[in-house]
Amino acid sequence: MTTDMREKGLEDQCVAWLVETNGYELGVTEDYNRKLALDETRLMRFLEDTQGAELDRALGEPRDETKLRKMLDRVTSEIAKRGVVDVLRKGVDFQSAHFTLFYLPGSVRNEAARFLCARNVFSVIRQLKYAVARGRDNLALDLALFVNGVPVVTCELKNLITRQNVNDAVEQYQTDRDPNEPLFRFKRCMAHFAVDDAEARFCTKLEGAKSWFLPFNRGYQDGAGNPPVPGGMRTEYLWKEVFAKDSLTDIIGNFAQVAKEKDQKTGRETEKQIFPRYHQLDAVRKLLASVRAEGIGRRYLVQHSTGSGKSNSIAWLAHQLAAMQDAQGDNVVASVVVVTDRVNLDRQIKETIRQFMQVSSTVGWATASGQLARFLADGKRIIITTIQKFPFILKDIGDAHRGRRFAIIIDEAHSSQSGSLSLSMHQALKAERTEGDAKEEEEDPEDIVRRIIESRPLLKNASYFAFTA
Repeated sequence: MTTDMREKGLEDQCVAWLVETNGYELGVTEDYNRKLALDETRLMRFLEDTQGAELDRALGEPRDETKLRKMLDRVTSEIAKRGVVDVLRKGVDFQSAHFTLFYLPGSVRNEAARFLCARNVFSVIRQLKYAVARGRDNLALDLALFVNGVPVVTCELKNLITRQNVNDAVEQYQTDRDPNEPLFRFKRCMAHFAVDDAEARFCTKLEGAKSWFLPFNRGYQDGAGNPPVPGGMRTEYLWKEVFAKDSLTDIIGNFAQVAKEKDQKTGRETEKQIFPRYHQLDAVRKLLASVRAEGIGRRYLVQHSTGSGKSNSIAWLAHQLAAMQDAQGDNVVASVVVVTDRVNLDRQIKETIRQFMQVSSTVGWATASGQLARFLADGKRIIITTIQKFPFILKDIGDAHRGRRFAIIIDEAHSSQSGSLSLSMHQALKAERTEGDAKEEEEDPEDIVRRIIESRPLLKNASYFAFTA
């Protein structure tokens, strides 16, 4: 079968797989309210199907059209204020009712949550006419993905054979997709994808020519881009893997986030929408899958280049390990300990982890051994500390808590070549010095972390995840 490489062919393949294989519904522009940026038809069907009693309370029976309009306005205003991810996770209040707009799978034992999660409605609209601006009402977007009538992802598709590529898709977003349109306003969607048959990029905040697109590729031969796919397209992983219903549910529940950043000089606070890059999504999911399959007691080394979002990857891994349960519904680990080699803890990691955790009290920052001991004893879900406390961590976990299981994440980011990491890790993990230790001063931090992790048996009741820059 010959692959259709035209733009429409790319669109056809994406939509066909989502609808015919993955169970998406195929929507139409007529279902879409441009002003509210909602697929009203599917949103109301989802609410009627799952929360009829709440609709009775809020809208009466039969439904009061005026109240319905106000309720939909409330949904839109809450998305504008809080962001689509927060609204999908936490729902919306209207009058005396509370509406859940997206069901997450819940814990292993929570069969009711899994049942409701299966009622989520995933849909795709192609050639979506989105514009409310006068004279632009015929403008159409190639693809938009929705969950329960709420848009979460947009896509512009191009192809190489017709001499258009991902750069043209990026330019289209920058020059022809008005960020003032409801669909394209900040936080209304998780991400906007520019895609051709070879590469993909995404942007979390459209702002005209300043819109910044990051690569969303699998990598090929230790470099950029994507590997060839026999009989298929290099970018088909996007819809077959990333946009698949289980994957998108996972991204909404565990990865996407609106984080607040504070300028240390001015004190000004700004919002930043976070969406995982492919390598982050892939790495974190593979680590979690390994822990689920093989249990606690293994060691992992993650090579994460500077500037590629390592702090976020650590935060995603930490909070998902802390929430992981086994087949019986018990926590896989008692605590997740995040260790940094910097005396002054990277503020980004600390704040990112806290913002990803839904309950901030589950995260503790241990500056002293006494705090660390108390957090370990109390089962604090995530404990953040420095490498200087590492000897105490190993001793306490190995002695007082040998019957419990732990995950230890070691952040080696931005270490200098001075040997400070070498010394700290050596003191923490080696009982005695050997003749070969003198060469540690000549090794770079990545070699040191790898060698130390592989050099001796570590605690069997802990898994180690070392992130190197």
